[in-house]
Amino acid sequence: MALFICFLSLLLFSSATACDRCLYQSKAAYFFKANALSSGACGYGSLALGLSGGHLAAGVSSLYKDGAGCGACFQIRCNNSTLCSSKGTNVTITDINHNNQTGFVLSTRAFMAMANHGMGQHILKLGTVEVEYKRIPCEYKNQNLAVRVEESSQKPNYLAIKLLYQGGQTEIVAIDVAQVGSSNWNFMKRNHGAVWDTSRAPNGALQFRFVVTSGYDGKWIWAKNVLPADWKSGVVYDSGVQINDIAKEGCFHCDYSHW
Repeated sequence: MALFICFLSLLLFSSATACDRCLYQSKAAYFFKANALSSGACGYGSLALGLSGGHLAAGVSSLYKDGAGCGACFQIRCNNSTLCSSKGTNVTITDINHNNQTGFVLSTRAFMAMANHGMGQHILKLGTVEVEYKRIPCEYKNQNLAVRVEESSQKPNYLAIKLLYQGGQTEIVAIDVAQVGSSNWNFMKRNHGAVWDTSRAPNGALQFRFVVTSGYDGKWIWAKNVLPADWKSGVVYDSGVQINDIAKEGCFHCDYSHW
């Protein structure tokens, strides 16, 4: 038990030490292929388009966070006031950006959305622009956290799930699964991106508990009856819980004067 608490503390610390509401400077480019980001490292596939209307982004490793950053939302705007609006665009992280020359690689739709009206093609011609960005809460109105059973799942023991519609300004850093009504929890591991799995899935209907961080805070969230006993791969199940925590201020160099 002590080992588990120590491990959990490390998870919370490693995931929650950076200020999640500060304004940062970087660069952004864009992908030419529309499906490049939806098929990215987070594993969302075509479901990514339902997260932010096609306004998707690949973030560098410090934003991707070994998959914990999947589904995080950011507001990004370019610094060229002639071409770009002050509103910018809101994007969801669905992939990792391995090119450290830019902090983000955006979908074409998201990249053009930074521009003033009628200037979309002009900003595309630049290819790369200086930007400032900040993390913002993800908002899914009337939408609970959802669990999709992946096709790789094989009864009775192997279960892989994908998390969708994770709201607020949060990261899920640990998941346990147990049979409904049981206190015998088995931990799941992050397979990649937003996909978690276990080779010790209990029989029967399943409940989950999540360790969720928000800024510097971390807490358990229980979803008491998520998968039915006859769960099927490819199906999305409602967890019955909403996550909408907002990160607290945690640094002294935040600059909101222009937002």
